Amino acid sequence: MTGSIDQDLQNVPLTPNWAPPGRNCGACGHDSCITFMNEVSEGNGRLTDCPFYEPQSDIRSHDQHTGNIPPARNLDQIPEQDILGNTLDFILIPLPGELSARKFLLPFRPDMVERWDIKPGDIITGRPMGAGCPVQHVVQVISVSRVSGLITGHVVGPSFSRGREVKDLEAYHMIGFEGIAVPSLNEPVFGKRMRFLPGFCMMNIGHTGVVNMVMGTKSGLHVRVEDIRIQ
Repeated sequence: MTGSIDQDLQNVPLTPNWAPPGRNCGACGHDSCITFMNEVSEGNGRLTDCPFYEPQSDIRSHDQHTGNIPPARNLDQIPEQDILGNTLDFILIPLPGELSARKFLLPFRPDMVERWDIKPGDIITGRPMGAGCPVQHVVQVISVSRVSGLITGHVVGPSFSRGREVKDLEAYHMIGFEGIAVPSLNEPVFGKRMRFLPGFCMMNIGHTGVVNMVMGTKSGLHVRVEDIRIQ
């Protein structure tokens, strides 16, 4: 990826006073918010195809949406609660230049990594059944451990896999996440189980995990969270 997500989204064609959320969830049928807005600007798409589009958001200024992408970094857009009303300590957004927060997953049968020759660049699908998540995820592989079977990848939109070879794991354990933590109510604390929201989570339900790495960087607090539970 040649440029950062921040730079790319600032080049997206905008309707007056509205910008896409930058989650690249794929629910609109496109592989990214950028391609979605390009289609809209060319008259080949509708804003209502985006599940996050709200006409009321037109009252916000253009600068509020684009001045500091991704939106999670805009203080007025950081949620303090999930959809169930549970409080959130922080939001997890991508590392600079990456599609989404890094996800660590372990197939129920780790031997399939070797049997199927899963490697960086592959597209895998499956449901985080080990954590009780009902949503199938599409993941592009970043790296693979041939010893443990642990897979590291980016969650991408479902349309990303269309027309590509897909390796369906069916179900897996959700081991951890890594990204930039944007504090909502509390900053991440090393060694503490905290509630957070992965920026790409379409259910908008809090996850808890043990923070086992916190590094201050120019992009923010680089954290890794493991032992993930949806609660």
